[in-house]
Amino acid sequence: MAGIDQPKHVAHWRAGASEDLAAARDLAVRGHARHALFFGHLAVEKTLKGLVTARTGEVPPRSHDLLRLAEKAGIDVGSDRALSLARIGRYCIEGRYPESWGPAPAAEVVDNVLSTVAEILEWLNAQF
Repeated sequence: MAGIDQPKHVAHWRAGASEDLAAARDLAVRGHARHALFFGHLAVEKTLKGLVTARTGEVPPRSHDLLRLAEKAGIDVGSDRALSLARIGRYCIEGRYPESWGPAPAAEVVDNVLSTVAEILEWLNAQF
């Protein structure tokens, strides 16, 4: 899509990511593990979509695949971050498709994943 208002689109994705991270943290405190992890994924996804827009001047693909979005943004995530993104990516599926649910993640798992989400977001935000 040519002629998008690039700064406006980037700001939209970044603001949404910030709101979603706050929602993830609030949901975790309230004991809503699956929803907290879903919103953690969403925060990373939106940050990556902001980077795609910032770096390409294009609307990002309608994808929830964090590794694909990182590739589209031209970011070399390295093997450790790739594993983290893959781990976070599963919560997008679990948040959308209840048939894939196992037992609810323990609070320690939620805290660990959200900590990883925060670290990745800090790294990604430095890429703008």
